[in-house]
Amino acid sequence: MAQVPQTFFDALAVRTWCGLALGALGRAREEIDAINVYPVADGDTGTNLYLTLESAATAVEAVFAGYGTGAQEPSLADAVHAMAHGALIGARGNSGTILAQLLRGMAQVLAEAEAGDGSRIDGVGLRLALRQAADSAREAVAHPVEGTVLTVASAAADAAEGAEGDCGTVARAAYEGARAALAATPGQLAVLARAGVVDAGGRGLVAVLGALVEACTGEVVREAPKAAEGVPVSVAVSEAPARVGAVSEADLCAEGAEDGGPAYEVIYLLEAGDEAVARLRERLDTLGDSLVVVGGDGLWNVHVHVDDAGAAVEAGVEAGRPYRIRITHFGLGDVHTGGERPPRERAQRAVVAVVPGEGLAGLYTEAGATAVLARPGEPPASGELVQAVRRAHAREVVLLPNDAELRHTAAAAAEQARTEGIRVALIPTRSAVQGIAALAVHEPERRFDEDVVQMTSAAGATRYAEVVVAERQSWTTAGICQAGDVLGLIDGDVAVIGPDVTATAETVLDRMLQAGGELVTLVVGDEAPESVADRLEARVRESYLAVDTVVYRGGRQGALLLIGVE
Repeated sequence: MAQVPQTFFDALAVRTWCGLALGALGRAREEIDAINVYPVADGDTGTNLYLTLESAATAVEAVFAGYGTGAQEPSLADAVHAMAHGALIGARGNSGTILAQLLRGMAQVLAEAEAGDGSRIDGVGLRLALRQAADSAREAVAHPVEGTVLTVASAAADAAEGAEGDCGTVARAAYEGARAALAATPGQLAVLARAGVVDAGGRGLVAVLGALVEACTGEVVREAPKAAEGVPVSVAVSEAPARVGAVSEADLCAEGAEDGGPAYEVIYLLEAGDEAVARLRERLDTLGDSLVVVGGDGLWNVHVHVDDAGAAVEAGVEAGRPYRIRITHFGLGDVHTGGERPPRERAQRAVVAVVPGEGLAGLYTEAGATAVLARPGEPPASGELVQAVRRAHAREVVLLPNDAELRHTAAAAAEQARTEGIRVALIPTRSAVQGIAALAVHEPERRFDEDVVQMTSAAGATRYAEVVVAERQSWTTAGICQAGDVLGLIDGDVAVIGPDVTATAETVLDRMLQAGGELVTLVVGDEAPESVADRLEARVRESYLAVDTVVYRGGRQGALLLIGVE
């Protein structure tokens, strides 16, 4: 359905743009992956851009959902801040990290809108936002290289600055400038010319800007040339080879290895101050290349290619608190290089689970599962779950969302994975303790259906509870709570309101064990009192004969305490 033209750019336009851009990247994802040869030919630029934007779009939708169905809508500042934050925490790879900074740069200008009532901007404001996006992205890259997405972003901003008119006029000028710059990238970067392709990151940005035009005008733009079936996009410049794909991605990877390119990609979120991050940039710049550090206001996304992954993480620890650490090896077994070698054999069965803290992530991994870390307030998007299913590299996958609110997200991921030929069973676990119970009875040697039934049964037989601190005054099923009260939730409903963590936890545990049980599982968060686990273990020993207790350290998991009774 055609979009309603937007003379001004407001919160609704942000929401529309994110949705359209996600769709555009979804359609172009495989094509962009296929032409990804720089800085590493790992065939994932399109996927990384999609996952980054999916995180941004999900954050914007959450802001609109928070306003419900009332007449009031979020402000432009609310929407762009959510977009930028979502992209920052969900940024993947070199290209996704740069896209996150492009969106953040735009948000810095859009959030300060002064036109009218401050809830929207005009064409002048959009021009300024595109300029800030390009400049801030270039500043975030330690050593900018021409012929990349940075070049395309700068060209878009230059073209926008020469446009006079409303937001649609400015957006269309930026899009056309980006298209022209994209076509010229092989003339600026030799590796692109040898492969006969345009820059993959720049191709993704053109798709995002095309969606911006559609959001502002309601008109669908002509997309960049599609790749021929199974063949990278050719380039219409004199410097490009006449034969498309004259050099394979495998050759390019081999060439990079001969040149002594770094062995690992390291990415993490970092909580740190500006001065510490400045020192971190200098340190990481001496360790490797492709360094991109984006963010601000105490939260950063760090991306670098290095030979010593441990040193890159240690540098983050010295600067602040790194988390969501992802390390990818660029070895022959990990880089997607066009099929010159036989593919790694798939396992028969795997388990993919969403977990709320680093401690549980380690526990699940030790048990053989592929863990997806969900930090407080940062739930994984469906694309991230699809990536985890692919990473498990199995014919059959059992998916454990471990959160009632993630059920639909997990279902969408399972459906996508099934279209790729993977047999996926979704067990609707609502807590990590239910996932632990399911994993405990998992037997890969059983028939798939039987294994799923046993895991589902174990999860369903596990009652779950959590102890948290109320953030604000609100009505609950146990009465009115005040900010700072300790809440005990059993099976998702508030059952106990108290002033003390340990006492509230004991009351919750007693209520759960009144219905019987053989095993109590306690997952203790970092912010829980150190004595709470000992007190609860003692209470079980003294009051409930023949009931065993097992304790895990969950790390920073949101809830102070998770309790399972089975």
